[in-house]
Amino acid sequence: MENYNQTSTDFILLGLLPPSKIGLFFFSLIVLMFLMALLGNLSMVLLIVLDAHLHTPMYIFLSQLSLIDLNYVSTTVPKMAFNYLLGNKSISFIGCGVQSFFFLTLAGAEALLLTCMAYDRYVAICFPLHYPTRMSKRVCVLMIAGSWMMGAINSCAHTAYILHIPYCRSRAINHFFCDVPAMVILACMNTWLYECTVFASTIFFLVLPFMAIVCSYGLVLLSVLSMRSEAGRKKAYWTCSTHLTVVAFFYAPFAYTYLRSRSLRSPTEDMVLAVFYTILTPVLNPVIYSLRNKEVMGALMRVIQRIYCVKM
Repeated sequence: MENYNQTSTDFILLGLLPPSKIGLFFFSLIVLMFLMALLGNLSMVLLIVLDAHLHTPMYIFLSQLSLIDLNYVSTTVPKMAFNYLLGNKSISFIGCGVQSFFFLTLAGAEALLLTCMAYDRYVAICFPLHYPTRMSKRVCVLMIAGSWMMGAINSCAHTAYILHIPYCRSRAINHFFCDVPAMVILACMNTWLYECTVFASTIFFLVLPFMAIVCSYGLVLLSVLSMRSEAGRKKAYWTCSTHLTVVAFFYAPFAYTYLRSRSLRSPTEDMVLAVFYTILTPVLNPVIYSLRNKEVMGALMRVIQRIYCVKM
């Protein structure tokens, strides 16, 4: 691990990729995935905004998910790419705090938003007649605003702490972004109480939402089994399976990383797992939700035809 001048307030991000041909290969792959995530999520947001047929709670939630992922992947990858290309691994103290704030805000908002999406599908499938009242526009807006606010509040608390603790060891963060657990290791004070708050936040933002999602889809599957329409069952199974795929890629590596104690954590393993919920998930979300989705593909064709007619 590199040593760093402790009189400086800057941190060093040691990064994930080695300066070799293999590192260059994976760097190119990550940049490609980053561009795919930008294109895919931006396309989903614009498509849902432009097509009135998709102005329903399910797709409003999906547009928010794409917006979060668009910003989420932009919080970590550009800085990592910049550092790798220029060989400059430093990041300012304030820059590290800003990156950590946005990362935690977006991660918390996405965790809660996925829970809202599970509830939306639960009501739509199990209580279709009550869906317009239970999932009105007002309820939808409140759920989205609540997800963002809770994520921001949690992020403010953690970011304020890491910006005020004394750092008296090497300022080399063994990660490719300013991850809170990786930064806490560098503190020269006892942080066991704070680590308990990290554990509590993980329970609130990951474990409890995951349990709620599992319960929701358990009830959905029971309802689907009683459906007489085969087409209805297939549509419900597809919707549930796509959402559960997103949930698995996001929650599993995130929870596994943050729930382990410091003695059981490996920096290399943490960075590899972080790739799943910081890079891979934003890439897969628009693909999973658009693939074999007739409503999304139909909206895409309508938007393309509209653009073509305007040009003509």
